[in-house]
Amino acid sequence: MASFRITATALLATLVASMLVVATANAQSVQRPLRPSASQGIPVIPFMEGWYDNADGSITVSFGYHNRNKENIVVPKGDNNFIVPAAMNGMQPEVYFPGRHHGVFAVTIPMDREDETVWWHLISAGQELKVPGERGSSAYELDRNPRPQGSVQPLIWFDDGQQGSGPEGVVAATTKTTSVGSPIALEVFTEDPSKRDRSDPRFIKPLDTRVSWYKHQGPGEVSFSEHDSTPLVESREGEVLGLIPAPEVAVMVSGGKGPARVMASFSEPGDYLVRARLDNWKSSDSDGLDQCCWSNAYQRIRVTQ
Repeated sequence: MASFRITATALLATLVASMLVVATANAQSVQRPLRPSASQGIPVIPFMEGWYDNADGSITVSFGYHNRNKENIVVPKGDNNFIVPAAMNGMQPEVYFPGRHHGVFAVTIPMDREDETVWWHLISAGQELKVPGERGSSAYELDRNPRPQGSVQPLIWFDDGQQGSGPEGVVAATTKTTSVGSPIALEVFTEDPSKRDRSDPRFIKPLDTRVSWYKHQGPGEVSFSEHDSTPLVESREGEVLGLIPAPEVAVMVSGGKGPARVMASFSEPGDYLVRARLDNWKSSDSDGLDQCCWSNAYQRIRVTQ
């Protein structure tokens, strides 16, 4: 009888071990959707944020992206990063910062082409993703109306005086020039025209706005530093504004009106595009996740050796 008990115990142990091996093998072969995502080697996702119906009959389509990697991803314009039709190609970013970034650029489709669909193609990590932009479902229609507490898209412009607002913003009429390693001052002018109830304790004083600076296009690295007239805002690693990653380089505009300046230097010669994003997200009715309220300004810089 004792011999039988030993044999049965051994058999039971063998069965349990076999079950564990099978379970382990199955666990390794099954894709688990709740497993945390990898931190690198993930394709950048292009987004169509929505479309604006303009007074002249044209529509403006706002685009953004989501980079789920922990590092910046660079995809130069060309075969891996382009917009069709070709006439609307050119304003998409080449550098993609970690996180979800809303309304990084926009494309305006003229009234006589309003039935066309704009496609943004982006190939990264060996995978092509594309997103359409068009006058589509009303669920994707955006508006420029004041928010519940009066916030609207702020105004931003360069020294030529041509004002812009919203994701399409404004592009500087002139190209700045500098050389590798020689810092150059970048400047935008800003105004927040939001009309808020001054009897509300939150709005007794005009709210400050923020200008954030990003490399948008170009062959080398862009380093931003403080301009003597405009202190930089300190940013903590991993900090977010709502669910939007906080910028690495930003300045505050007191009272929501005035100039914002930063110094920029470039590591390689070539043509660059720098984006300045002006937002009034200090107001509780304004946030990028609500597609309000910020405006882009783009400055071209030609860098020589």
